[in-house]
Amino acid sequence: MKRPGPLLTMLAGLLLGVFMLSLNATTGTKNVSSTKKEQPPAASTSPSPTKPAQSPSPSPTPTRVPVPNADYAGRTDDDSSAVAVAVHDGKAVAYFCDGRTKESWLKGDVKDDGSMRLTGKNGDSLTGTLKEGKRIRGTVDVRGGHWAFTADKAKKPGGLYRATATVRGARVDGGWIVLPGGRQVGIVTRDEDPSAAPAIDPETGAVTVDGQQLTARPVIP
Repeated sequence: MKRPGPLLTMLAGLLLGVFMLSLNATTGTKNVSSTKKEQPPAASTSPSPTKPAQSPSPSPTPTRVPVPNADYAGRTDDDSSAVAVAVHDGKAVAYFCDGRTKESWLKGDVKDDGSMRLTGKNGDSLTGTLKEGKRIRGTVDVRGGHWAFTADKAKKPGGLYRATATVRGARVDGGWIVLPGGRQVGIVTRDEDPSAAPAIDPETGAVTVDGQQLTARPVIP
């Protein structure tokens, strides 16, 4: 029996080589596909929820410091007259008196900072400021005159007193300032005729005017 010739052998080898190349090519493609890296998922582009804008906190309301209820009494800087101021619930009544013929009653409001502008008849006025609840420093204008004054907080029986009545057919209006130390300055006006006032009993307010006993009471605005 004859062996296959060289040509047949070469042909068989060639076919085997083509088959192997085809197999490798197919395997390589699968490997590349299987080893291809997966791309990470794309980040979401949806907008993040927006927090609602917050309104600024309101500023705290300043604490109001009430002006204390008290009486204040003192002298003008030239020591010619006396001034007293009664303060109650943000209101004030003041009395200016020289103890002879010149006097004025004034009234008005006291602001939270202790400042005040009080007014009276004929354009009379008092401007002052309460300092730390201890004293009032200011000026008073009465009948064209101008005075600076300091009135310290009064301790009872110091302060401002007034009495009104009809005595022997005449209308009587009396005002008294009891200064620290007990000194008194006052005027009694009888039918628009002023004169120096008799002293009152500061403990009771008792006073005798033209033979009639009256009671001078603390002034409350």
